[in-house]
Amino acid sequence: MTEEIQDAKDVKGLQPKSIRYAKKIDDDFAAGLAGFYSAVWADRENGISKKQKHLLVFAIACSNQKTKSAVKILQKLKKFDATAEEIKDAMMIAAWTGGIQNFTDFTPVILEEMEKLGF
Repeated sequence: MTEEIQDAKDVKGLQPKSIRYAKKIDDDFAAGLAGFYSAVWADRENGISKKQKHLLVFAIACSNQKTKSAVKILQKLKKFDATAEEIKDAMMIAAWTGGIQNFTDFTPVILEEMEKLGF
């Protein structure tokens, strides 16, 4: 396993599917994809925190009606000590960018998961 692939695995906690698939195509492609993954999620001085990044991708997932992804991200947000208010703010941003119909579609599932997770 290349260093880039191991770094991506360390960031996510498991090897992302996209990297596994890319490796079946070409080792260099897999390493490049792993490098992209690591770069996106890296901690950078004066950059946004991982919690903020997860809040961003949560809002994007909600606004695109990717509810299953949003639920998975909620679980990560719990580990990063996100507050219920931060999550609700992200949901309102999702309503703003994705439309009220999207909001009414994803909100029941998200609120139920928030309750399960203790937010």
